Amino acid sequence: MHEWMIDNHQTPHIVVSAVCDGVSVPKEHIKDGKIILNISDSAAHNLKLGNEAVSFRARFGGVPFDVWAPIRSVLGIYARETGQGMIFSHDSDTAATRESEQNIDDTRSRPHLTIVK
Repeated sequence: MHEWMIDNHQTPHIVVSAVCDGVSVPKEHIKDGKIILNISDSAAHNLKLGNEAVSFRARFGGVPFDVWAPIRSVLGIYARETGQGMIFSHDSDTAATRESEQNIDDTRSRPHLTIVK
């Protein structure tokens, strides 16, 4: 998603849960337990998008800060210009969603077919 946004001249932003263990972001920019981070080439220097974490150096109010966000803390990515993007679900969320879907399926009535001659 990040590469696609960059290739299409859009500005990628990620939403990070600031309450997850291991997250290192400027506290004064956290709102409702989350922070939105611009990860464009011009804003995020030395950006590393790995399997374990997202890390980069950025300026917040003119002050440089080394950002570190474990992958489990990344809630989504979107393009600033369009607002389009992707919300990420994690294993526990996916299991809960599957259980809810199963409960819905169990409560639906089954079709009754009769042979008409």
